[in-house]
Amino acid sequence: MPSFDVVSDFNYHEVTNAVDQSNREVTTRFDFKGTNSQFLLDDNSVNLTSESEFQLQQMLDILKQKLAKRGVNIGCLKAEDPDMSINEARQKIILRKGIDSDLARKLVKHIKNSKLKVQVAIQGDQLRVSGKKRDNLQTAIQLFKDLDVELPLQYENFRD
Repeated sequence: MPSFDVVSDFNYHEVTNAVDQSNREVTTRFDFKGTNSQFLLDDNSVNLTSESEFQLQQMLDILKQKLAKRGVNIGCLKAEDPDMSINEARQKIILRKGIDSDLARKLVKHIKNSKLKVQVAIQGDQLRVSGKKRDNLQTAIQLFKDLDVELPLQYENFRD
């Protein structure tokens, strides 16, 4: 029976490269001289540190530009509110990976309401869609694409 997986993922190595490039650009730009601005990459987040909220916005733009150039969809980023102190501003950017259970249920409900002859199973942080006909699976992919979802979705592991 043909099937495919719906996942939300990104290349972590490319994120590492983009953060390194962003750090290099911040250290060479004139408007960031002497501000000790930097990007720190944790497991699933990027921490921005600078002197002002305006500089944090510029740093976020730099990071988004570098990620886009490296092929990482910036829809997987979730920016938290900046944390301001007297002489330092910090902001945490969360890198979202995987489909959470609420979104998975919403996607399953959308496919069930379309009356398409496919079965959708939630498997951890991904969905497995299977059906008897390949055309039904392609229609399901199109339904997922037409649905407005805040996370970027990829369709992998297509099997006949």
